Amino acid sequence: MLEHPAQENHNNPARSRILTCMSGDNGQSNFPVDLYREEVVPQPYPPPWILPPRESRSWRSLAVAVGLFAATAVTTLAAGVQFAGAYALGRAPALDEFYTGYFKPFTEPRLFLAGVPFAFTLLGILLAHELGHFFACRHYGIRATYPFFVPAPTLIGTLGAFIRIRSPIINRRALFDMALAGPLVGFLIAVPALGIAILHSKVVAAGATALDPVFGRPLVERLLETWLRPGVSPSRLLLHPVGRAAWVGLFATALNLLPAGQLDGGHILCALTSERHRWISIAVAVVLLPLGWFYWFGWFLWAVLLLAVGFRHPPLLDGWEPLDRTRRIWTAVALAILLLCFMPAPFAV
Repeated sequence: MLEHPAQENHNNPARSRILTCMSGDNGQSNFPVDLYREEVVPQPYPPPWILPPRESRSWRSLAVAVGLFAATAVTTLAAGVQFAGAYALGRAPALDEFYTGYFKPFTEPRLFLAGVPFAFTLLGILLAHELGHFFACRHYGIRATYPFFVPAPTLIGTLGAFIRIRSPIINRRALFDMALAGPLVGFLIAVPALGIAILHSKVVAAGATALDPVFGRPLVERLLETWLRPGVSPSRLLLHPVGRAAWVGLFATALNLLPAGQLDGGHILCALTSERHRWISIAVAVVLLPLGWFYWFGWFLWAVLLLAVGFRHPPLLDGWEPLDRTRRIWTAVALAILLLCFMPAPFAV
């Protein structure tokens, strides 16, 4: 048996042929040199940041997203009608009146028109938030679903919106940009809406706004009131329904930016310091407990939710490269937005 040197295959350099010649006793070949075995040298895996082509999104998923958005538009319109009716009477909506009158627009559809300012503003802020995530995913080639809204007959007509990631996240930069894009875009839309609403809000008699529920005032609202309506006592300023929708958007931004678990703030934290993600997340859940005791019972629910979901974070394909200086500066911006939007007592009923 005589093995010839490997010969290069020009069609695939990673593939080599080893020729084996069968010889007789006289040293001459009994067969032509055309009997050979083929060995394939395994190729290395592609770099982890090269993802397979994006799969086409199904029409079914799009139909579900559009259907949920339409249903949420109806429920937020119904909630907006209640805010508009109370605002026209010069007072905040009372909870008992709110829920007894919530379904009245369904029997008199013309009433839905009064809820347009609230619903349009709220849906716009939530949609901008989710599209920020969505287009950041597209920028990095990460597959994600369309935004899904959650309709609910609640005080604001919805439980929010979300998208789902369908492929691995590439690296810390992609994780950071994807997480920050949603809250940042939502904040940039909610603040002007709140400012416009404050300019057009009513000044009412003292005590007229002190009906249930009493909404908390985030720092950004206090600053805007001082700047846009100087000399007007906050207790006498009845916020326009557009401002109430902006308030909901700011509250949702604060919740999402909590640096814990798989919230947007948790993603930012993981991109910044993945080794401390678990412990800081646990600390945030613990801090929420006294807030729930002294300010708002809902913080208990958020603490339990964080503990139930857990603090693990999906692994990155390339988690070694640290964030650059620019993104570390944007981390401070995200923290500033959290402080501007956070309220220890968002509701007092």
